Amino acid sequence: AVNALAALALVLSGFGVWQAVKVPEVRRIEVALPTLPAAFDGYRIVHLTDIHLSRLLQGPWADAVVARSNALAPDAVMISGDLVDGPVTARAADYPPLGKLAARDGVYAVPGNHEYYSGYVEWMQVFERLGMHMLINRHESIRRDGASLVVAGVTDQQASRYAQASPDPAAALAGVPADATVILLDHRPGHAPRNRELGVDLQLSGHTHGGHIVGFDRVVARFNNGFVSGRYDVYGMALYVGN
Repeated sequence: AVNALAALALVLSGFGVWQAVKVPEVRRIEVALPTLPAAFDGYRIVHLTDIHLSRLLQGPWADAVVARSNALAPDAVMISGDLVDGPVTARAADYPPLGKLAARDGVYAVPGNHEYYSGYVEWMQVFERLGMHMLINRHESIRRDGASLVVAGVTDQQASRYAQASPDPAAALAGVPADATVILLDHRPGHAPRNRELGVDLQLSGHTHGGHIVGFDRVVARFNNGFVSGRYDVYGMALYVGN
């Protein structure tokens, strides 16, 4: 019995490691936003989150993720935080593939909590050099045929512990027309009800890793306002939490 349990533990741990290091599968989700201008009908977003480049997930893995993203020919790539684990010097061979992310309207991103643990200031400089539009409590407008789509982003709540700007969705949305369609990148999904009150139409988040394992997902839910994985309707706002 002891040997059987040991074998089962080995199989389960091996499966867990494989799940962690495999290149993420593509999930195709169609979202209908009532205020979306006709010019953006069929707009294709690749949402990436919680990539966590590290000693386990290195440059070749990042290359494969980028290749899979680019193959989808997105209009925009949107990244909701936790790109890296470790300082810039430690990840010097791992992050360059991110500079090859390609999309018609660009790559937009926000920091997650792990960017603050890993050297926030240096990483923000690196991401900007790689061509990412870092949305640090601000927004940008994507224009097409005279219409616009607003992409906004906020920082992570760990920011204040590192003398950085705390998340401020009101500042991120300052000056946005009341009738605009707004996509918000917020690393943590738990803020969704607040963000909906501010006029957000679609929130893209991560942080939860899908709850990690069956059972523990209920614990993760308690700390994230009940949002763990996949798509939710939050008082009319679409929320998608990537694993």
